Amino acid sequence: MHSPVTVEGNLVDVLEDRIYPARIRALNGRISSVEEIEGTFSNYILPGLVDSHVHVESSMLVPSRFAELAVPRGVVAVVADPHEIANVLGIKGVEFMIKDSESVPLKFRYMAPSCVPATSFETAGCRLGSKEIEDLLSRPKIFGLAEVMNYPGVINRDPEVMEKIAIAKKYNKPIDGHAPGLSGNDLDKYIAAGITTDHECVTEEEAREKAEKGMIIQVREGSACSNMEALIPVAKDYDFFFSTDDMQANDCINNGYMDKLLRMAVAFGIEPMRAIKAASLWPSLHYGLRGGAIYKDGPADLVIVSDLKDFDVLKVYINGTLVAENGKITFNIRPLTCDTNIVTYHTVSKDFYIYREVDSIRVKVIGVEDKKIYSTKESAVLRTDNGILMPDVDRDVLLMAVVNRYEVSKPTVGFVTGFGLKKGALASTVSHDSHNIVVVATSYELLSKAVNAVSIHGGHYVTDGMNELILPLPVAGLMTTEPGISVAAIEQKMIVMAESCGCKFKAPFMTLGFQCLLVVPALKMSDKGLFDNTEFKFTELDYQVE
Repeated sequence: MHSPVTVEGNLVDVLEDRIYPARIRALNGRISSVEEIEGTFSNYILPGLVDSHVHVESSMLVPSRFAELAVPRGVVAVVADPHEIANVLGIKGVEFMIKDSESVPLKFRYMAPSCVPATSFETAGCRLGSKEIEDLLSRPKIFGLAEVMNYPGVINRDPEVMEKIAIAKKYNKPIDGHAPGLSGNDLDKYIAAGITTDHECVTEEEAREKAEKGMIIQVREGSACSNMEALIPVAKDYDFFFSTDDMQANDCINNGYMDKLLRMAVAFGIEPMRAIKAASLWPSLHYGLRGGAIYKDGPADLVIVSDLKDFDVLKVYINGTLVAENGKITFNIRPLTCDTNIVTYHTVSKDFYIYREVDSIRVKVIGVEDKKIYSTKESAVLRTDNGILMPDVDRDVLLMAVVNRYEVSKPTVGFVTGFGLKKGALASTVSHDSHNIVVVATSYELLSKAVNAVSIHGGHYVTDGMNELILPLPVAGLMTTEPGISVAAIEQKMIVMAESCGCKFKAPFMTLGFQCLLVVPALKMSDKGLFDNTEFKFTELDYQVE
């Protein structure tokens, strides 16, 4: 039984498009009455805020620790795709996320990961076929089919992909999309399969075509990608949802979460009522979350904010219980743990050598930018030393390797530009989508050292060649049970060390991890080889002589 709750303030009524002084009473987790009253109030009462698409694992926190940061920012529910842990541990990983979530008030609404592995061009820890997807979608705690990243499979009507979509339709659950850059007839085929949303739009033109054809655009503004400003014109014309996709602990702590997105949207010219609907009502209706508005008999999920410009969160109620006040939670955290699922490596430098019987050769190079999931196809002429192809640190052409984390295997080795390291190495076991070990280094020796070090506990690793720092992520090599503030502090120290090595990226580890994301352009790398997304196939490291 919950104690009765009474809240007064300026009610933002997203059902009636009105803002008026109101008294809201709640009992046993539900709203018992909404009464318009006389009075002047400085605060505003919003429906609970919803992130329509997020990978909780990207915060590097288990769900209960994620809630510790999200709830004080007004977030009462997240539509979460446990795709990352599913790639590592399969259904066992999804079940871990659900179980860990149950100890906190934040409403985690999990989707069934549709693409595990995301492609056949990488090694994952598990495979979720149609049988496993049916198992998940039949469960009441699974709310839909998560982003269908295999858009070539949808366009070409791949039987297994289409069977997963059919299963979602069978259970009358929504199907999320992932279609970067898709347009024209291919987009028509993708939509016709029954896919309803897309969070990958990066330009107004792309978003407008998709919206005109009936897709719901999820305006993404997260730690990895910032697309809101470009999509504002479309958000003004069509109903939309907000999504972060990836929300890192340090970003949430320092900059905010859904409160930040509301601030940004209003600053960009979106009417406050419309922005609040995109963060509450519209995603709640789409995903069947029941909340999203303040109405009699509805869930008593209330967010009290200072105003409709800065959206400073003063209090948060979930199911009628005060769960956060002035940035502090009022509930306890009891995080769980699970397997790491990483083999230990004992490599030496020569395990990574690239041999060529020439003095120099032009090779393909992955071009990267900070906090961008897309990469570019670059090239560089590199020399050999005793038959070993060498990086060129002066020109920022560094070594990159991806190593199978699930069984000891031969690494894939190539080159990357953009990180700017003059010395040292970075490594991580957070590498989308299969989360194999990924490393960038200035030498073969440090490449080997970084692989060995990060394989022991999982997580992030940085060395300047002499000193080293590690952020252990023992939960599937993706998350920790430590508080978010501790994780953010360690990561910041690692970023400072990376800067001392020459890297100017604000999010070097996140950027590194996205170089294994084969489902977005352009040149990427998996544990099986160098991959050209524009051709959707493996490619050779060497450029062919014309």
